[in-house]
Amino acid sequence: MWLGPEEVLLANALWVTERANPFFLLQRRRGHGKGGGLTGLLVGTLDVVLDSSARVAPYRILHQTQDSQIYWAVACGSSRKEITKHWEWLENNLLQTLSIFDNEDDITTFIKGKIHGIIAEENKNQQPLGEEDPGKFKEAELKMRKQFGMPEVEKLVNYYSCSYWKGRVPRQGWLYLTVNHLCFYSFLLGKEVTLIVQWVDVTQLEKNATLLFPECIKVSTRDSELYFSMFLNINETFKLMEQLANIAMRQLLDNEGFLEDKSLPKPSKPLKNISALKRDLDARAKNDWYRATFRLPKDERLDGHTDCTLWTPFNKMHIPGQMFVSNNYICFASKAEEACHLIIPLREVAVVEKADSSSVLPRPLSISTKSKMTFLFANLKDRDFLVQRISDFLQRTPSKKSDGSGRKWKGSFSDTGCEEFPEVSSSSPPAVSPTSTLNNQLVPSFCTGEVPTASQGLLKLFRRNSEELLGPKGAKEKMKEESWNIHFFEYGRGMCMYRTAKTRELVLKGIPENLRGELWLLFSGAWNEMVTLPGYYAELVEKSMGKYSLATEEIERDLHRSMPEHPAFQNELGIAALRRVLTAYAFRNPTIGYCQAMNIVTSVLLLYCNEEEAFWILVALCERMLPDYYNSRVVGALVDQGIFEELTRDYLPQLSEKMQELGVISTISLSWFLTLFLSVMPFESAVVIVDCFFYEGIKLILQVSLAILDANMEKLLNCCDEGEAMTVLGRYLDNVVNRQSISPPIPHLHALLTSGDEPPLEVDIFELIKTSYEKFSNLRADDIEQMRFKQRLKVIQSLEDTAKRSVVRAISGDIGFSMEQLEELYVVFKAKHLTSCYWGSSRTAAAHRDQSLPYLEQYRIDLEQFRELFASLTLWSCGLHTPVLAGRMFRLLDENRDSLINFKEFVTGMSGMYHGDLTEKLKLLYKLHLPPALISEEAESALEATSYFTEDISTEVSPFVSELDFFLHCESQEAATQEDRGGRNGDSKEKEEKGTSPQDYRYYLRMWAKEKYSKKETIKDLPKMNQEQFIELCKTLYNMFSEDPVEQELYHAIATVASLLLRIGEVGKKFSNRPMKKTDDCKANNTDAESEEESPTSEHSQNSAVEQQPQADPEDRASGDIQAGKTHQEKQIQGDGDGGEGSGSPIQLPSDDETKDDMSMSSYSMVSTGSLQCEDIADDTVLVGCEASSSAARYGSTIDTDWSISFEQILASMLTETALVNYFEKKVDIGLKIKEQKKVERQFSSSSDYDLSSSVSG
Repeated sequence: MWLGPEEVLLANALWVTERANPFFLLQRRRGHGKGGGLTGLLVGTLDVVLDSSARVAPYRILHQTQDSQIYWAVACGSSRKEITKHWEWLENNLLQTLSIFDNEDDITTFIKGKIHGIIAEENKNQQPLGEEDPGKFKEAELKMRKQFGMPEVEKLVNYYSCSYWKGRVPRQGWLYLTVNHLCFYSFLLGKEVTLIVQWVDVTQLEKNATLLFPECIKVSTRDSELYFSMFLNINETFKLMEQLANIAMRQLLDNEGFLEDKSLPKPSKPLKNISALKRDLDARAKNDWYRATFRLPKDERLDGHTDCTLWTPFNKMHIPGQMFVSNNYICFASKAEEACHLIIPLREVAVVEKADSSSVLPRPLSISTKSKMTFLFANLKDRDFLVQRISDFLQRTPSKKSDGSGRKWKGSFSDTGCEEFPEVSSSSPPAVSPTSTLNNQLVPSFCTGEVPTASQGLLKLFRRNSEELLGPKGAKEKMKEESWNIHFFEYGRGMCMYRTAKTRELVLKGIPENLRGELWLLFSGAWNEMVTLPGYYAELVEKSMGKYSLATEEIERDLHRSMPEHPAFQNELGIAALRRVLTAYAFRNPTIGYCQAMNIVTSVLLLYCNEEEAFWILVALCERMLPDYYNSRVVGALVDQGIFEELTRDYLPQLSEKMQELGVISTISLSWFLTLFLSVMPFESAVVIVDCFFYEGIKLILQVSLAILDANMEKLLNCCDEGEAMTVLGRYLDNVVNRQSISPPIPHLHALLTSGDEPPLEVDIFELIKTSYEKFSNLRADDIEQMRFKQRLKVIQSLEDTAKRSVVRAISGDIGFSMEQLEELYVVFKAKHLTSCYWGSSRTAAAHRDQSLPYLEQYRIDLEQFRELFASLTLWSCGLHTPVLAGRMFRLLDENRDSLINFKEFVTGMSGMYHGDLTEKLKLLYKLHLPPALISEEAESALEATSYFTEDISTEVSPFVSELDFFLHCESQEAATQEDRGGRNGDSKEKEEKGTSPQDYRYYLRMWAKEKYSKKETIKDLPKMNQEQFIELCKTLYNMFSEDPVEQELYHAIATVASLLLRIGEVGKKFSNRPMKKTDDCKANNTDAESEEESPTSEHSQNSAVEQQPQADPEDRASGDIQAGKTHQEKQIQGDGDGGEGSGSPIQLPSDDETKDDMSMSSYSMVSTGSLQCEDIADDTVLVGCEASSSAARYGSTIDTDWSISFEQILASMLTETALVNYFEKKVDIGLKIKEQKKVERQFSSSSDYDLSSSVSG
């Protein structure tokens, strides 16, 4: 690599000069290459500790002039080959030119300019503008790839100098954090430490300080604990590790989400010495925080933020804080946590203007909305740039129509999707909830059926005439409404409302029923999506109507279980609305589809909101507020359950141990969190918790849960078992009442728990919430997010372990491997699948992981990945022929023909090689040389092999004959397969007929027994093998034995067996060739051991020369594979040119009398010369029976379609040779192969001539 010329003062310190000329020196680093001694060790250690570039580039070229003492480094190289190329370029292009100069300064200036020009040219060609990483970082990435054998696609995010504690000894080195791996390298006085950990294997990340270790980061995997310390900035390193591990967990949890994660945002200003990926991850962390804090849609991207002050008219103050600007929103958060939050959607902004500066109000900015609210920001550092950015975003925001009146929202509601809640001015009366303004707007668009659409909250339609409305409770409700109206007047209404501590106070006192729908929409952020996507819900309902899926089936089953005690869901109106909302959501997000508990939450939303509003709040819940709660494995709820356990340990240490002992937390927390207490508390009390949850988030649910445990501490400590503890909590929750509710009480199903004892004390819901704030209010949202990350690692890894155990248990009965071996194989198999996710760009089918599938089907691999695994784990290594055999094995195992195999199929194939007796192993090998494992293109390579000696006469054969015979052969095979298929179809038809008679249960019993006990096929079920397939089998066996210690014995044995089998096939052909039809040879002939006895002994002696085969080179051995690799067209031409299978053609063959005595011999010669010589017989080997006459050669050039051999005959022949029996019966432990495979996956090279393309992915 060319370097921008750098000055070097001591040219020979730690370097050895290898070549020199008057202007340049080529040097090698001491200690690199052979030898080096103590100096080499010291130099190596210095290079690692000081992060010297010499570690990755141990060669360099210096420029010098004779009189000058200064040297200039102009090039460096990681290998001798690379540096020699640069050296030769300099000699060829510069030496002659330089000799012309008189002045040495001119020479140096000329060289510098030339080198800079070359570098500029290279950079222009290689990297797009704006993407270039700083030189130092690029160098670190090269070191990482070279040191750990990582492919080009593995990107470095950042690297840090630190110490790794091996025992009690710290090893100073470098920690590299890549997208998928954590890597560490240290070299101290000859002691090398290399660590590679995949992020998907990390089970815990902790930052702590102990007596033994200084402040350090602990990285735990299933097998080990690694400690790293002495970081310059430990917090930055730890935060980055968390982000990368979190991305890996998302990959395990949800493949599609992970792929979306990969599209990182691009920062507007690149920073020096930070990688682009590091910037992107920082930007992503800020985006996540921004969206979560202001409850914004998932696609919102933060553009920037700046310090400022905001004038708050309600208390006449300038509040310091930060302004955040994104594509569609301007937000403000005060520095004091609860002083003020503000969200201004750009769709609402009417005017943005710079006001006049003053000493009181420096650099102010005024933003006015269409609803006549004005916000005044001041102390903005870069006001002009900010105004420009906001105006750019405003230009991209679609304009909305307005009717110009102060109450324009109501007027333009139907065509704009309701932009804003009506603003309450001093002159106008308080406006009603937007729920009422939405009435009847969407009815015609998506409800054409008989059942009317719920166009308002069902509570309004099904409110029974309650006396409470006129009594003290009604008066209290009116006072609440009045308090909120005053609040709206002072703080604004709708999305642009100032959210302060006063807002939270009002929420905690309970939201009035009339305002509930409006405020839920507002606080959850669902309002934004509903406004920006008008008609989306109607469209979804239309699309999902009449569609059937597993989700719709589950929804139908649960519809009548959703609040059956409420009158709104005792009739078709409520049920139909619930069905539409749940089905539309399942259609929008098939990854989640439908999960139990969604029906309970949605039914409550429908009581206070219309259908569209309920749908969007459900979207906000499932996708933002309760992430991963409602997927098939309820991961989010399990994560928060882990947080709850941790908080119990911190806040209620006495109770924590008892709860663990009873195992209660896991039982209670899921029902409390998934349904937001709606399924465990009386409805009118639980709905108050839902009010607070939409304002506060998950923090409120955790607080209340802790308060409930705290209130029942004494009783729980005295419980003896889980059942008793559940009863205590159940009774307590049943008696949490809402004395302010104006709705008549709805009977609660859990009330049955209040049995014989004295009636329990009633608990006021508002008191419970107040207590939770008094005792546990110091929970912060940021802390909860931090804890969520820690628990997510734990939960997902434990789910992965459960999946592994389930898969292993499910298949262990049928497979010969032990449970431990199966678990190890599962880890290797899963790693290969995951590798395809992050390194295999084209392998989309294998990379996609469908969470709805059974565990066994979730991880699958394609042919390329299978080849890699097969090569490292197989017993039957065949050199260059191994990928071909792997391809056949893959096709044999891929039963459903989707070009992917699951773990069970993979292990079945491996077990066939490692377990079972000689018969089972040979049976597998035999099947690998029959369709579907052997494809026609591979079989045709046998034809190519026969032309090895007969190329001179291949053109003489009539093309018409070859095509006709080829067609006849295919037809006969097709007839056989159709017959087989027909038989299967017959069975299925019989099955259908039987199925029509429900009384005939005996038929099903018989079928079940047949499935259970008739799975094992006998050797008689195997079809016969034709000559092409037999040639392929011989080729595989020769390749298999090539590297065996007893190679010669095995060659001798297989030659004997092959010659015997060829004669057996000939004898069988004589019997099958009596007056029979052409296609009869495809049917099974019972040619068994009797035919062996009849085979003439003379043929054995004639062909004994085949046994005297010298060992051929591996290159010769692989010639069949090279031929097999030809293009399909070449094969087709070759097949036609060789005369196809035209052995029976009248044009080609002489009369019967001429060949009667010679038939079997010439056919045998053909096969031996065609298959065996091509692979392993040297050119000078004499084959007895291969006459020199052209007629004999002509017969030898074609494959004999009448020839066939059965598995029994192959098995019987193999058993006669001890060497073959020993080879197939030797036992090998797959554990050793797995260990080797893992080492290969973590392969790295410390040699300078390392070639990246040879690195093995893992």
